[in-house]
Amino acid sequence: MWHLHQFPLCPFSRKLRLHMAEKAVAYELVRENPWEGRDGFWQLNPAGKTPVLHDPERGATLCDSRVIAEYFEETIERNALISGGAAQRAETRRLVALFDENFYRDVTEPVMHEKMMKRLILRQPPDGRVLRSAGKLLHGHLDYIDWLVDTRQWLAGPTLSLADLACAAHISVVDYLGAMDWSDHEQAKGWYMVMKSRPSFRPLLSEKMDGLPPPREYASLDL
Repeated sequence: MWHLHQFPLCPFSRKLRLHMAEKAVAYELVRENPWEGRDGFWQLNPAGKTPVLHDPERGATLCDSRVIAEYFEETIERNALISGGAAQRAETRRLVALFDENFYRDVTEPVMHEKMMKRLILRQPPDGRVLRSAGKLLHGHLDYIDWLVDTRQWLAGPTLSLADLACAAHISVVDYLGAMDWSDHEQAKGWYMVMKSRPSFRPLLSEKMDGLPPPREYASLDL
Protein backbone atom coordinates (compact mmCIF):
# COMPACT_ATOMS: atom_id res chain seq x y z
CA MET A 1 0.00 0.00 0.00
CA TRP A 2 1.04 3.56 -0.62
CA HIS A 3 2.38 5.51 2.37
CA LEU A 4 1.80 9.25 2.11
CA HIS A 5 4.43 11.27 3.97
CA GLN A 6 2.85 14.59 4.95
CA PHE A 7 1.93 16.95 7.76
CA PRO A 8 -1.64 18.15 8.36
CA LEU A 9 -1.24 21.70 7.03
CA CYS A 10 0.80 20.96 3.92
CA PRO A 11 -1.45 22.33 1.13
CA PHE A 12 0.20 20.16 -1.53
CA SER A 13 -0.36 17.03 0.54
CA ARG A 14 -3.96 18.10 1.06
CA LYS A 15 -4.42 18.47 -2.69
CA LEU A 16 -3.03 14.99 -3.21
CA ARG A 17 -5.21 13.52 -0.46
CA LEU A 18 -8.29 14.99 -2.13
CA HIS A 19 -7.13 13.67 -5.48
CA MET A 20 -6.48 10.15 -4.19
CA ALA A 21 -9.82 10.10 -2.37
CA GLU A 22 -11.69 11.18 -5.51
CA LYS A 23 -9.95 8.41 -7.46
CA ALA A 24 -10.41 5.83 -4.65
CA VAL A 25 -6.70 5.18 -4.18
CA ALA A 26 -5.93 3.56 -0.81
CA TYR A 27 -3.07 4.91 1.30
CA GLU A 28 -1.79 5.26 4.84
CA LEU A 29 -0.68 8.55 6.35
CA VAL A 30 2.85 8.95 7.67
CA ARG A 31 3.47 12.09 9.71
CA GLU A 32 6.47 13.96 8.34
CA ASN A 33 7.70 17.37 9.48
CA PRO A 34 10.10 18.32 6.68
CA TRP A 35 11.67 21.12 8.74
CA GLU A 36 13.11 18.44 11.06
CA GLY A 37 15.36 17.17 8.25
CA ARG A 38 14.98 13.48 9.05
CA ASP A 39 17.62 11.44 7.18
CA GLY A 40 15.17 8.75 6.12
CA PHE A 41 12.88 11.33 4.57
CA TRP A 42 15.71 13.02 2.66
CA GLN A 43 16.62 9.62 1.25
CA LEU A 44 13.09 9.34 -0.12
CA ASN A 45 13.06 12.90 -1.47
CA PRO A 46 16.35 14.83 -1.75
CA ALA A 47 14.28 18.01 -2.16
CA GLY A 48 13.14 17.56 1.45
CA LYS A 49 9.53 18.52 0.71
CA THR A 50 6.14 16.93 1.24
CA PRO A 51 4.22 15.14 -0.10
CA VAL A 52 6.13 11.96 -0.80
CA LEU A 53 4.32 8.78 -1.77
CA HIS A 54 6.18 5.57 -1.03
CA ASP A 55 5.26 1.93 -1.44
CA PRO A 56 7.80 -0.04 0.62
CA GLU A 57 6.65 -3.40 -0.79
CA ARG A 58 7.29 -2.37 -4.38
CA GLY A 59 10.15 -0.03 -3.58
CA ALA A 60 8.36 2.75 -5.48
CA THR A 61 8.67 6.42 -4.51
CA LEU A 62 6.88 9.41 -6.05
CA CYS A 63 7.62 13.05 -5.15
CA ASP A 64 5.91 16.41 -5.85
CA SER A 65 2.13 16.73 -5.77
CA ARG A 66 1.75 17.64 -9.44
CA VAL A 67 3.94 14.74 -10.56
CA ILE A 68 2.02 12.31 -8.34
CA ALA A 69 -1.33 13.61 -9.58
CA GLU A 70 -0.24 13.15 -13.19
CA TYR A 71 0.91 9.62 -12.34
CA PHE A 72 -2.54 8.66 -11.06
CA GLU A 73 -4.26 10.37 -13.99
CA GLU A 74 -2.16 8.22 -16.34
CA THR A 75 -2.55 4.96 -14.44
CA ILE A 76 -6.13 5.11 -13.08
CA GLU A 77 -8.90 5.77 -15.59
CA ARG A 78 -11.79 6.26 -13.18
CA ASN A 79 -12.82 9.78 -12.13
CA ALA A 80 -10.48 11.66 -14.44
CA LEU A 81 -9.54 15.04 -12.93
CA ILE A 82 -7.50 16.30 -15.89
CA SER A 83 -10.01 15.64 -18.64
CA GLY A 84 -11.51 16.93 -21.87
CA GLY A 85 -9.68 18.01 -25.00
CA ALA A 86 -6.15 19.34 -25.14
CA ALA A 87 -7.27 22.93 -24.49
CA GLN A 88 -9.38 21.88 -21.49
CA ARG A 89 -6.54 19.85 -20.00
CA ALA A 90 -4.17 22.78 -20.50
CA GLU A 91 -6.58 25.08 -18.69
CA THR A 92 -6.77 22.70 -15.74
CA ARG A 93 -2.97 22.55 -15.54
CA ARG A 94 -2.73 26.35 -15.83
CA LEU A 95 -5.03 26.86 -12.87
CA VAL A 96 -3.29 24.20 -10.79
CA ALA A 97 -0.01 26.05 -11.38
CA LEU A 98 -1.68 29.37 -10.51
CA PHE A 99 -2.90 28.10 -7.15
CA ASP A 100 0.21 26.05 -6.32
CA GLU A 101 2.58 28.89 -7.22
CA ASN A 102 0.89 32.31 -7.05
CA PHE A 103 -1.72 31.67 -4.38
CA TYR A 104 0.83 29.76 -2.33
CA ARG A 105 3.46 32.49 -2.62
CA ASP A 106 1.03 35.36 -1.94
CA VAL A 107 -1.21 33.85 0.73
CA THR A 108 -0.67 30.28 1.91
CA GLU A 109 3.07 30.42 2.54
CA PRO A 110 3.19 33.72 4.48
CA VAL A 111 0.14 32.76 6.56
CA MET A 112 1.68 29.37 7.38
CA HIS A 113 4.98 31.00 8.32
CA GLU A 114 3.43 33.63 10.55
CA LYS A 115 0.69 31.54 12.18
CA MET A 116 2.15 28.03 12.18
CA MET A 117 5.95 28.04 11.90
CA LYS A 118 6.46 31.02 14.22
CA ARG A 119 4.14 29.57 16.84
CA LEU A 120 5.20 25.92 16.78
CA ILE A 121 8.83 26.04 15.67
CA LEU A 122 10.33 29.51 16.10
CA ARG A 123 8.33 30.49 19.21
CA GLN A 124 7.85 34.00 17.88
CA PRO A 125 4.77 36.22 17.54
CA PRO A 126 3.31 36.72 14.06
CA ASP A 127 4.09 39.87 12.08
CA GLY A 128 0.85 41.76 11.56
CA ARG A 129 2.20 43.59 8.52
CA VAL A 130 2.89 40.33 6.72
CA LEU A 131 -0.58 39.01 7.53
CA ARG A 132 -2.25 42.22 6.36
CA SER A 133 -0.35 42.06 3.09
CA ALA A 134 -1.36 38.42 2.61
CA GLY A 135 -4.96 39.40 3.38
CA LYS A 136 -4.96 42.06 0.65
CA LEU A 137 -3.52 39.62 -1.87
CA LEU A 138 -6.08 37.02 -0.80
CA HIS A 139 -8.91 39.32 -1.93
CA GLY A 140 -7.30 39.66 -5.35
CA HIS A 141 -7.22 35.89 -5.72
CA LEU A 142 -10.78 35.55 -4.47
CA ASP A 143 -11.90 38.12 -7.07
CA TYR A 144 -10.52 35.85 -9.76
CA ILE A 145 -12.13 32.76 -8.22
CA ASP A 146 -15.44 34.70 -8.12
CA TRP A 147 -15.07 35.29 -11.87
CA LEU A 148 -14.29 31.65 -12.55
CA VAL A 149 -17.35 30.55 -10.58
CA ASP A 150 -19.52 33.08 -12.41
CA THR A 151 -18.45 31.92 -15.86
CA ARG A 152 -18.03 28.14 -15.44
CA GLN A 153 -19.65 25.19 -13.70
CA TRP A 154 -16.33 24.39 -11.98
CA LEU A 155 -13.12 26.40 -11.84
CA ALA A 156 -11.55 24.93 -14.97
CA GLY A 157 -14.67 24.09 -16.92
CA PRO A 158 -17.74 21.83 -16.99
CA THR A 159 -16.50 19.15 -14.58
CA LEU A 160 -14.71 18.89 -11.25
CA SER A 161 -10.97 18.96 -11.88
CA LEU A 162 -7.60 18.99 -10.20
CA ALA A 163 -7.84 22.79 -10.31
CA ASP A 164 -10.75 22.71 -7.85
CA LEU A 165 -8.84 20.38 -5.56
CA ALA A 166 -5.69 22.52 -5.64
CA CYS A 167 -7.56 25.73 -4.89
CA ALA A 168 -9.64 24.14 -2.11
CA ALA A 169 -6.52 22.64 -0.53
CA HIS A 170 -4.82 26.02 -0.24
CA ILE A 171 -7.94 27.77 1.03
CA SER A 172 -8.46 25.02 3.62
CA VAL A 173 -5.03 25.71 5.12
CA VAL A 174 -5.65 29.45 5.27
CA ASP A 175 -9.08 28.74 6.76
CA TYR A 176 -7.61 26.38 9.38
CA LEU A 177 -5.24 29.16 10.45
CA GLY A 178 -8.09 31.63 10.82
CA ALA A 179 -6.95 33.93 8.01
CA MET A 180 -9.85 33.58 5.52
CA ASP A 181 -11.98 36.63 4.83
CA TRP A 182 -14.98 35.92 2.59
CA SER A 183 -16.24 39.51 2.60
CA ASP A 184 -17.76 40.39 -0.81
CA HIS A 185 -16.88 36.98 -2.24
CA GLU A 186 -20.16 35.06 -2.15
CA GLN A 187 -19.41 33.17 -5.36
CA ALA A 188 -16.07 31.82 -4.10
CA LYS A 189 -17.59 31.12 -0.70
CA GLY A 190 -20.45 29.11 -2.22
CA TRP A 191 -18.03 27.09 -4.36
CA TYR A 192 -15.88 26.31 -1.31
CA MET A 193 -18.94 25.18 0.67
CA VAL A 194 -19.66 22.69 -2.12
CA MET A 195 -16.06 21.47 -2.00
CA LYS A 196 -16.16 21.11 1.80
CA SER A 197 -19.27 18.97 1.55
CA ARG A 198 -17.62 16.34 -0.67
CA PRO A 199 -16.78 13.03 1.06
CA SER A 200 -13.14 13.42 -0.02
CA PHE A 201 -12.89 16.53 2.17
CA ARG A 202 -14.05 14.98 5.45
CA PRO A 203 -10.69 13.54 6.55
CA LEU A 204 -9.06 16.96 6.13
CA LEU A 205 -11.68 18.64 8.29
CA SER A 206 -11.19 16.14 11.11
CA GLU A 207 -7.38 16.21 11.20
CA LYS A 208 -5.63 18.61 13.58
CA MET A 209 -2.14 20.06 13.81
CA ASP A 210 -0.69 19.35 17.26
CA GLY A 211 -0.62 22.49 19.39
CA LEU A 212 -2.55 24.50 16.82
CA PRO A 213 -6.33 24.00 16.94
CA PRO A 214 -8.48 25.44 14.13
CA PRO A 215 -11.29 27.97 14.61
CA ARG A 216 -14.63 26.51 15.68
CA GLU A 217 -16.23 27.11 12.28
CA TYR A 218 -13.42 25.43 10.33
CA ALA A 219 -15.13 22.02 10.12
CA SER A 220 -18.63 23.45 9.68
CA LEU A 221 -20.29 23.00 6.30
CA ASP A 222 -22.13 26.27 6.81
CA LEU A 223 -19.81 29.24 6.36
